[in-house]
Amino acid sequence: MRRDVTKMINSSMYKKFLKRILDFSISLVSLILFSPLIIILIILLLFANKGKPFYFQKRPGKNSKIFTIIKFKTMKDPKNNESELINQEQRITKVGAIIRKTSLDELLQLINVLKGDMSLIGPRPLLIEYLPLYNKEQARRHLVKPGITGWAQVNGRTALSWKERFAHDVWYVDHLSFKTDVIILLKTIQKIFNPEAMSSIEQASFALWEGNNE
Repeated sequence: MRRDVTKMINSSMYKKFLKRILDFSISLVSLILFSPLIIILIILLLFANKGKPFYFQKRPGKNSKIFTIIKFKTMKDPKNNESELINQEQRITKVGAIIRKTSLDELLQLINVLKGDMSLIGPRPLLIEYLPLYNKEQARRHLVKPGITGWAQVNGRTALSWKERFAHDVWYVDHLSFKTDVIILLKTIQKIFNPEAMSSIEQASFALWEGNNE
């Protein structure tokens, strides 16, 4: 009983204080260490995307609060007035394909973590258009800050159905702890250096979620 109480207190302290301290410290150090690589990628994408190396989009964060996510721009702009979601695979540049394959397009989200919009680990921030489509249980994924990587990403990522992804997100909300975050971080590093995992990422599905009646 005493051990359970101590575990609960430690978990609460981690959620309220330590997680943010670690997020800020690790993201700051990482941005400094990766700054030469970031500069190189910016230069490459300046040429590949005609002067547009960055991609900005509004996403829902904790408690569905809207923030602007920043990523490296890996796709060309659409040439017509149709939805930009059409033929995304064909719009990926050669440089963009490499960046996606290595998940380097997520690197700039360390800025979002530094600002406090995101955490290193948490449910991935999805489209604003999905907000009215969640049922009550699925909406619980927004009780915590979204993350660069998360429980769903290390347990199947795009191979999972939408229902499975949301179930993993809610599981993380209920089991958020230092131990859980360390496990997710280690699994993420393992996947980055796993050729098969990176291949599946390269072939990521662009299918949109149409709600629980799909």
